[in-house]
Amino acid sequence: MPEPLWTPDRKRISATEMVRFCTYLNERDGVSLTNGAELRDWAEQDHAAFWDALWDFCGVIGEKGDGPVITGDTMTEARFFPNARLNFAENMLELGGPPDDAAPAIVFRGEDKASTRWSWGELRAQVSRLQQALRELGVAEGDRVAAILPNRPEAIAAMLATASLGATWCSVSPDFGVRAILDRFEQLSPKVLFAVDGYHYAGKRIDLAEKLGRIVPRLDTAERVIVVDYLGHAQQVAENLSGGVTYHGVQAHHTARRVSYTRVPVDHPLYILFSSGTTGAPKCIVHRTGGVLLQHLKEHTLHADIKPGDRVFYFTTLGWMMWNWLVSGLMRGATVMLFDGSPFHPRPEVLWDYAEQEGFTHFGTSAKYIDSLRKVGCAPKKTHELGALRSLLSTGSPLLTSGFEYVYAQVKDDLHLASISGGTDIVSCFVIGDPTAPVYSGEIQGAALGLSVDVWAEDGTPAPPGIKGELVCTRPFPSVPLGFWGDEDGARFRNAYFDKFPGVWCQGDFAERTEHGGFIIHGRSDATLNPGGVRIGTAEIYAEVEKFPEVLDSVVIGHDVDGDQRVVLFVVMAEGQPLTDELIKRIKTEIRTGSSPRHVPAEIRAVADIPRTKSGKISELAVRDVVHGREVRNTGALANPESLDGFRGIL
Repeated sequence: MPEPLWTPDRKRISATEMVRFCTYLNERDGVSLTNGAELRDWAEQDHAAFWDALWDFCGVIGEKGDGPVITGDTMTEARFFPNARLNFAENMLELGGPPDDAAPAIVFRGEDKASTRWSWGELRAQVSRLQQALRELGVAEGDRVAAILPNRPEAIAAMLATASLGATWCSVSPDFGVRAILDRFEQLSPKVLFAVDGYHYAGKRIDLAEKLGRIVPRLDTAERVIVVDYLGHAQQVAENLSGGVTYHGVQAHHTARRVSYTRVPVDHPLYILFSSGTTGAPKCIVHRTGGVLLQHLKEHTLHADIKPGDRVFYFTTLGWMMWNWLVSGLMRGATVMLFDGSPFHPRPEVLWDYAEQEGFTHFGTSAKYIDSLRKVGCAPKKTHELGALRSLLSTGSPLLTSGFEYVYAQVKDDLHLASISGGTDIVSCFVIGDPTAPVYSGEIQGAALGLSVDVWAEDGTPAPPGIKGELVCTRPFPSVPLGFWGDEDGARFRNAYFDKFPGVWCQGDFAERTEHGGFIIHGRSDATLNPGGVRIGTAEIYAEVEKFPEVLDSVVIGHDVDGDQRVVLFVVMAEGQPLTDELIKRIKTEIRTGSSPRHVPAEIRAVADIPRTKSGKISELAVRDVVHGREVRNTGALANPESLDGFRGIL
């Protein structure tokens, strides 16, 4: 059995919130629990008792109501706390917020050296004035408020003001193209649109005036366009838009007062998030108020061990669900740390400078970022004082063994590294970290508490450890989406998640259990390879290719030829490094030795760039479509759609 990279005795394990929750349950329910594994088993045995105890332990603000905790047996019919009423913004602003209004709630840093700090008092004041302005504009329960904003404090205030009224929030990053934004927002008919005059990225100043001029006329239901000033000309941009007003202007006639809250049922729509696939129109996924609140409270409190006063950072944009996850740290009384811009400009250490100067306790990012740091030789452990940092979280794509080993060797050797995986579909995690369990290289530590997660074979039976299959969830959980916007009969929603195994959520991830009770994600199951009729995961190939410093990036696909499929690997070479026959031979040998002969590519070709979604995920399906001469739809989901040109006619 391999040795763990980290064990709970590397930190004050007795002080974790998960252990404290176990103690609470022992006293409340007469059980005997000491760690995450025992807690997970107990929650599986008594599903309702777990969620009921979580509500009480976290002190959820609202009326829980009488009656059962869960009604209904099927994934689509089950209801959690069906008689409860609550407000998401009330819990964000009042549950964890310290009584001292001067304590920090939000710290923002922009690539352009902009810096903003909001205390809890200032955050509540901003929300109050925006709430009054939105109410004056007629925003009420059931209305949609949309946003094209960078990761700035104003975005959080706008979301909270929206939620305080019982309205529904949806957002994208300002780097989305016109078509991509309209594909999403035109479906939703928003009543108000928040936007920004521009933003900074990789040393460039990007003006949004022209883009907004094309978008706003198509969103004719938006009675007001509220423009946030970032580049210094919000007033001018607003004047050129129908219904335009500046962020500060819309608040000018309102005096901050205590925020009022419209309490809604647990299943009231809070967020609409968008699928980031590259085929078909984006799906608008409608998420429940109570589902998001309970899942995020559980993950922040028990899995991430976030405590009042902690400083929580996640590198994200408003186009990725990790923004929604990050801002929920406010419910724990944490200070939320925001960043907007390139994480490598002007140099790779920029986020670690921020972490050192502000004393991050939690640093969240993507697996791609970690691998990029490794490849450029960044070693924060040697260059930065990170004494406050006790947790690093990674998601977006599988974190490979090389990533785990890099973090402990070059970032910090005593932190809890939590690889996590879930998605936009549930705005939370299926498999996640456990601060009471060891960390093993290449593995996610375990299933999220209160979720019945498993790996199933094609025939719908549980796969034993070490055998790959589909990641599934077999019982209802609070953040099952309400459905897809506009999917009146629910057919698209059922087909997306319940078609493969009726009644069981199938996430579309190719995964396996480990002997430690953990999980390994091998990539999207719809992108798995099938040479000779045997399914293999793409992550296994990436793990071998990333050992080569000559290769900066790669994508692997299955190429259909003569009724079979062959493995083809595309690589982006480091500057000055040619793809020679000798290197191709070494790569193939490493893959054969490290994985299996079936994983060895039939061909390896060099390309200029690899297509990725705006959240950093490799788009294997888009490459497959181009190589096979098929149209790639929804290219607006890609951060670099021009990269696809390099694959046309390549095979």
